[in-house]
Amino acid sequence: MSGRLAGKIAIIGGAGSAGPGWGNGRATAVIFAREGATVFLADRDEESLDVTAQQIRDEGGTAVTRLADLTAEADIAALVAAVVEQAGRVDILVNNIGGSRPGGAAELSTEDWQSQLDINLTSVFLACRHVIPVMAAGGGGAIVNTASASGLRWTGAAQVGYAAAKAGIIQFSRVTAVQYAPAGVRVNTVVPGQLHTPMVEARLAGQRAGGDVGKLLAQRQARIPLGFMGDGRDTAYAALFLASDEARFVTGTEIVVDGGMTARCD
Repeated sequence: MSGRLAGKIAIIGGAGSAGPGWGNGRATAVIFAREGATVFLADRDEESLDVTAQQIRDEGGTAVTRLADLTAEADIAALVAAVVEQAGRVDILVNNIGGSRPGGAAELSTEDWQSQLDINLTSVFLACRHVIPVMAAGGGGAIVNTASASGLRWTGAAQVGYAAAKAGIIQFSRVTAVQYAPAGVRVNTVVPGQLHTPMVEARLAGQRAGGDVGKLLAQRQARIPLGFMGDGRDTAYAALFLASDEARFVTGTEIVVDGGMTARCD
């Protein structure tokens, strides 16, 4: 690796994984550490979080873990305070937690609607609320939020709460980017498409294909013009660019990582 994040202090929310393989959070944590960042990893799954951290340490990187519910403001405030106490600043924030529940407007319960907003969108707001003042006081920083192609178009399943929340992340990021640009805080969004992450086996196959993983993978791949599915590393490399000084003139925008799926008209 080339040290693109050498000396940077990064907080990565949702740094665990739903199972073995490259989820977005684990891939981002590992790749950022490989590029020289000291990574502070947060997740509510302690076992999965420890797996990510150990992989980083085995490769010679520096990782600090904290068990946290990133939909709870008290947990986020404590996380940011701990990072500032230990490292003195925050250079990078990656907001990555999320998850989908099936159901359209007439089927999704009000409780699930609120839960979808909380985990996918409010978590982003809360992390930014506590990190932006730290970044601004330190002369700036880079925030990368993870949305979804479901926030741009129909992607094959009714998941209205998830789609609305992910669309909200995109606009939240644009507004926040413009407001805090004078403070040197850049805010951008990565928009992954239908990747083959551990979430496919852990949750989505049961929701959408009766537990048939092969069937679901075939359905998803058929939507992708490139003809194959990426994984969490593809999301991570887009986030790496946006977090690095190479993107110093990039704010308030999105990188879509979807193999061309959202560019299709059918």
